[in-house]
Amino acid sequence: MFVKRISQSSVTVGAPAKVNLDLRVLGRRPDGYHDIDSLFQAVSLFDRLKITRLDNSTDVQISLAHSVDLPTNDSNLIARAFRLMQQRFGLTGGLEVELEKNIPIAAGLGGGSADGAATILACHILFDLPLTKTEMAALSIEIGSDLPFFFSSGQAHVTGRGEIVEDVILPTDYWIVLVTPPVIVSTAEAYSALKLPLTSSRQPRSFRGWRAPNEFVKWLSDSGNDFEAVSLSALEHLQQVKNGLTDTGALLSRMSGSGPTVFGIYSNAPDLEGDRVLGRSDWTISTVRPIRLPARL
Repeated sequence: MFVKRISQSSVTVGAPAKVNLDLRVLGRRPDGYHDIDSLFQAVSLFDRLKITRLDNSTDVQISLAHSVDLPTNDSNLIARAFRLMQQRFGLTGGLEVELEKNIPIAAGLGGGSADGAATILACHILFDLPLTKTEMAALSIEIGSDLPFFFSSGQAHVTGRGEIVEDVILPTDYWIVLVTPPVIVSTAEAYSALKLPLTSSRQPRSFRGWRAPNEFVKWLSDSGNDFEAVSLSALEHLQQVKNGLTDTGALLSRMSGSGPTVFGIYSNAPDLEGDRVLGRSDWTISTVRPIRLPARL
């Protein structure tokens, strides 16, 4: 995450989207969650949050910079993250959050999780809490499985239910096109539809240097996303997106998370002209770069 302090009582946070470069679901845990094995990559698509400490209120007030279908009540991960910090540290004050929502909602890109993580970080700064990145990440798993990643370097091997985040070094010299069709994918239903293996064992993974994007893509091609078998068969739009990206020169096209966003990896910036190339004007299309996040928050 990228932070700029505006004043003693206010910060702005750039909260990035993430893609699952690959994703394997290993099995259901006794606590009801699932163990995963995934490569997470932060990308240059950001929600922007202006977060201000309120000394005359203990509430969290969320406003949206532009019209999006997003709740601003206590179901929002921003509010849930603040309530957690409030209860854990006895915060005497509230927050005002102005949210510029640029990451598509419920799209498999971690936008809500990024916003929740940004709120925890803002509380750390504005309420002068002596927390490390590791401590903030450990707190954040109580809100959602994707949150700990946003306290990493932006490139991580993620296991467990999402709480085990190991920084890795991956290439960044390529482009990613994100395509989000206007369909809803229920993460809970996607998990329930998976045909999981009888064992949760996984093979060790080695991360090495790659001299060119096509070498990295070739390595990635040996993996996949376990949710694709479920989502591609149920939602014809997703296969159409994958085919469209491949037709425009993507080295690899794959779904992120449980969908519905599909991404394509390109060696060079693709010259896509929206619906004239991919065929649909109701798809949200973004061209981004993989990024690394600051070591210090």
